Amino acid sequence: MKFNKPTRKKTQTRNYEGGKAFKLSPELDLYSSVVTSSLCDKFYEKAEDRVGRIRSLIQIVKPEFVTKLAVYAREKMYLRSIPLVLAVELAKIHRGDNLISKLVGRVIQRADEIMELLAYYQQANERTEMKKLNKLSKQIKKGLVAALNKFDTHQFGKYNRDTEVTFKDVIFLVHPKAKNPEQQEIFNKIINGTLEAPYTWEVELSKLGQEKFETEDEKKKAFKAKWEELIDSEKIGYMALIRNLRNILQAEVSLEHLKKVLTKLSDRDEVLKSKQFPFRFLSAYRQIKEESYVQSSIILEALEKAIQVSAENIKGFDENISVLIACDMSGSMQHPISPKSVIENYEVGLTLGMLLKSRCKLAMIGIFGEYYKIINLPATNILANTDYLDDKIGEVGHSTNGYLAIDDLIKRKQIIDKVFMFTDCQLWDSTGYDNQLCDSWSEYKKIAPDAKLYLFDLAGYGDTPISVLRPDVFFIAGWSDKVFEILEAIENGSTAIKEIEKIAL
Repeated sequence: MKFNKPTRKKTQTRNYEGGKAFKLSPELDLYSSVVTSSLCDKFYEKAEDRVGRIRSLIQIVKPEFVTKLAVYAREKMYLRSIPLVLAVELAKIHRGDNLISKLVGRVIQRADEIMELLAYYQQANERTEMKKLNKLSKQIKKGLVAALNKFDTHQFGKYNRDTEVTFKDVIFLVHPKAKNPEQQEIFNKIINGTLEAPYTWEVELSKLGQEKFETEDEKKKAFKAKWEELIDSEKIGYMALIRNLRNILQAEVSLEHLKKVLTKLSDRDEVLKSKQFPFRFLSAYRQIKEESYVQSSIILEALEKAIQVSAENIKGFDENISVLIACDMSGSMQHPISPKSVIENYEVGLTLGMLLKSRCKLAMIGIFGEYYKIINLPATNILANTDYLDDKIGEVGHSTNGYLAIDDLIKRKQIIDKVFMFTDCQLWDSTGYDNQLCDSWSEYKKIAPDAKLYLFDLAGYGDTPISVLRPDVFFIAGWSDKVFEILEAIENGSTAIKEIEKIAL
């Protein structure tokens, strides 16, 4: 063994808090880094450092996997910006086939993403000269042509804004061949500056906001009438409805109009089509909960119905399966997922945890920081449960002693079939005794040999507090309810990486 040394220690490292950790494979590292990225600063990592790490991983992972991961991030995780980053970065190093053009054409699903991709392209290539988009990749051009032919007058008009890169710039750059005469007419209008802004709720409210009213009462009546007109027009998208529930409530629209909103909000097909992150419902729930209107309760009820549709993705648990759902409430998890968001990482974990709880008959909830605490909650009312746990944020302290959740099971000799941990994986021991999750788990397996541990990574820092190479430890990452599809796949013998590799291009 002098020359042929064991390789196990090569995967061992220390996390940002100095706790014992295990490196992920390049594919798992890239997967977790991508699906938990909003391209903003994290608690432990700057946005540019995250992009730099992703760029480095792209260099060593197969191009086909990067391509499929970008599609997965866009179509399953509902992420918009990071798939564009993957496409541009991959284009720098991959040549010789149409992989990039197919990727670009697929991940661009909104008209403004065409301009977003080019804006990132010039930034990533550090273009500072007059023609920042000169010598654009041929495969990106080809993909942009396909993307330009996806959208109609309304979609182009909605995003035809005065930005650094415009639709007119794109058309002059890639010279798209229109799929039909109608599409060519749209391109001509963009070039000539005659493309009209469509009827949208943003435009209508903006126009009204610029008008002058003699009294506040007159203004209030005008906004009530406008909101009722917009609701009747059915031109307000699902996400816009969620974000404007408080505005609609404060406008005091009629009960008839409010019922139209709530019918759409809780409709199963509308929820599935909307592709909302579960935490969007939590954000809306909180806003409405604070409003003193008699209609508030029926809006909260509709939001509960809506998020319960997300729970339908969770399968594989019969009445005899016992689970522990342990949620990380540490200081590093108390960080917004994006600059404009009021939702923090721990709240994403709580929401996903309560979705899981709603589908498990025998489930125990635990929250951990410096301390560990069990919270008994009913299975129903996903958002109410999440909101209740949110109020417990200060009760367990701000460290990340995740091992305490397992130690509690050991102490009480409680047999649990599955342990689900929602965390940023930066676990450590604030007591100074260097207690580790991996050691506690090994000890627990002595009394519960069939137990399984599932790590839900919500931050993507590239390591885990226990090796995911163990046959009883499983790794999942992301903020969407689609993570539970990966959970189901794992139950059927697959992995997150295998599921991504199944994606057809």
